[in-house]
Amino acid sequence: MADTKKILERSEIKEQDKWAISDIYASDELWQKDLESMKELSEKLASFSGKLNSAENLLAFLQTVEQADGIISDLAEYAMRRNDEDTRNAAYQGMVGQFMAAYVELQSKTAFETPEILLISDEDMDKFYAEKSELERYRRYLFNIRRHKAHVLSPNEEKLLAMAGEMMQAPDDIYSKFADADLVFPDAVDKDGNKHPLSQGTYISYMESPDRVLRKSAYEQNYHTWASYKNTMAAVLNSQVKALQFNANARNYESSLEAALDGTNVPTSVYHNLIEAVHQNMDKMYRYVALRKKLLGVDELHYYDLYTPLVKGVSKHIDFEDAKNTVYDALAPMGDYYRSILKEGFDSRWIDVYENIGKRSGAYSAGARVHPFVLLNYSGTLDSQFTLAHEMGHAIHSYLSNKNQTPLNRDYVIFVAEVASTCNEALLMEYLLGKTTDKKERIYLINHFLDQFKGTLYRQTMFAEFEMILGKLNQEGVALTAERMCEEYKKLNELYYGDGVVIDDEISHEWERIPHFYYNYYVFQYATGYSAAIALSRRILKEGAPAVKDYLEFLSGGCSKDPIDLLKGAGVDMSTPDPVNSALSLFGELLDEMEELVKDGLDD
Repeated sequence: MADTKKILERSEIKEQDKWAISDIYASDELWQKDLESMKELSEKLASFSGKLNSAENLLAFLQTVEQADGIISDLAEYAMRRNDEDTRNAAYQGMVGQFMAAYVELQSKTAFETPEILLISDEDMDKFYAEKSELERYRRYLFNIRRHKAHVLSPNEEKLLAMAGEMMQAPDDIYSKFADADLVFPDAVDKDGNKHPLSQGTYISYMESPDRVLRKSAYEQNYHTWASYKNTMAAVLNSQVKALQFNANARNYESSLEAALDGTNVPTSVYHNLIEAVHQNMDKMYRYVALRKKLLGVDELHYYDLYTPLVKGVSKHIDFEDAKNTVYDALAPMGDYYRSILKEGFDSRWIDVYENIGKRSGAYSAGARVHPFVLLNYSGTLDSQFTLAHEMGHAIHSYLSNKNQTPLNRDYVIFVAEVASTCNEALLMEYLLGKTTDKKERIYLINHFLDQFKGTLYRQTMFAEFEMILGKLNQEGVALTAERMCEEYKKLNELYYGDGVVIDDEISHEWERIPHFYYNYYVFQYATGYSAAIALSRRILKEGAPAVKDYLEFLSGGCSKDPIDLLKGAGVDMSTPDPVNSALSLFGELLDEMEELVKDGLDD
């Protein structure tokens, strides 16, 4: 097991705890060979320009697109996963750059695809399907292109936008290099004066420490460091906001939010419904904050007090092997087939387990063709056990979609991405709650469940509202300076946490360290996904096999249907605010139980 007191070099991590990236390419040389193949396919695809007006040519083009898609996936997964192993490694930084340059070149050369496909009339398209039955394989792919007709430009304009694609990735790339490779924090200090190395990976574990001195030290060292770069980070985030607005304007969308959500065919009403539903349930968050302050016995509740467990003597280190066994047992309601995939992932090195110096922070699952790859920075906490369940939910979703859908339909859209991961978490929590007979442990687990609601439904919605505010301010011509960003972020914290938490200056800089702000309106889907997952997990526990069957069909769906329809098939209607309100109702019920359990105080 990796000791969180010492961050190891990559070479010091055991092979069994590293993901098997060589399953994609056995060597960098083979990767380079496929990169050349990609360039050749790029030229082949370009040769179809002006020729997609017949069934025969359209079919041949789409078959080549499908072939290129597989190679592109392998190239990207290998280079990016290698880069994430140690973001200081110049060789893999270079490979990512090589891939991105070749990918942008391919996009530029195939910019004719969408305009030419849109020029095909509905009558001619029907004839093409009749002439070439093989085109049925690509019907969904073609539909998703043709539904964007109002937002597609001329071939030359599309080519220009494609050529700008690499530049549009700059804000996210700058953030990643700065946060994961260059940024260095001072050590945090505990109540006994001992120093602890502070990094992106260790920060959360310190926030969970019972040592308030350590928590405060880590919190202040973290945000004081970020604050010293506030103007730089504001410039980076401002660039991201402007890039999104540029694309929205170029494609004739009313806002960058509409442009982002249209990519996955999700109406903006879902975004607004989420924020409105959470606003209507702020009273529960204020109750949670008041309860935490009372149980911690502090005069003032600070942000560094929001993650530490409320019960002493329950939190313990969980070995990774134990975490895997617990997750496997907890997912028994999902049936043998689902758990056989889970076991394959555990046994076949899908997972990169521990933090090492230079490794990308956080956690994710990447759905490569050969099999998914899961990045963790496992620290032995209960939260890191839940992260394992979460990321393996993503992995199994990718596995089933890859197995059951054609290559061009296999990638599920972002809107449904967080459902499978969070459903696993909900089942794990139900398992742990059902297993314990100890009052203190039950309080501890309910507190963790409450923290999931706080961190996912409330916090991610606050992030989503921040993104929405920045987009609106930019559209109105307001300068997005560091001061304005800090001001807006602080106001949101005042709204979401109320006066039960001290709204200090440090929290005003939290936006600087949130990687998802450098994406494209991503975070709201954590909250909607969580709401859907709570509903699905309860249906699985209540109904058993029929619910599991529907759920597995959802996981196998890829992008073969619109995301709202995919979820309706599993039993959840996200076009209404009902799942969000239902999930927050459960949050209230958990608060009721927690308040009852601790009405006489906490035992030492």
